[in-house]
Formats: sequence, structure tokens, C-alpha cells
Amino acid sequence: MIPISRADFLKQYKKNNPSENRDEMRKALNAAVKSKKRGTVCHQCKQPIWAIGTAITGWNTCFTCLTGEGDSSKDYEIEDACF
Repeated sequence: MIPISRADFLKQYKKNNPSENRDEMRKALNAAVKSKKRGTVCHQCKQPIWAIGTAITGWNTCFTCLTGEGDSSKDYEIEDACF
């Protein structure tokens, strides 16, 4: 995954989703990163969660289970949530 700062992700998210509430996404993103750091795993496959996907959907999921794709090398993850 490509590391991205929380600020840069939120800026990009708001640009692509102008009707969404930036503060609500920030809270969800912070909670998802905290959860990932605690070791929360995907509810389907038990792999580490994808913080960005978890923040957007509201449920603990990994990249593959959310997107159906196996290659996450061109997708973003919050930099301090990358292991």
C-alpha cells in the first residue's frame, strides 16, 4: 500500500466527496487507525483491517474483502497505520 497522511487523505476524500462531512470522516479515520494498531482483524478473513476502508464503510474489513482485489500496491493506507 502507498502511505498517505491523514491530512492528505482527508483533503482528497473531501474533494472526491464534497457532500460528506469532513469532521465525521476524520473521527472515523482516527478510530479505524486506533483499532488497526490494537490488532483488530477483518470480520470475514481475520487479516489486519484496512483503516481507510474501515473508516469509509464503518465495519472492520481488509482491503481484499472490501474490494475483491488481491493487489493493494497501488492503493492508499494511512501512513501511521502501515506495518
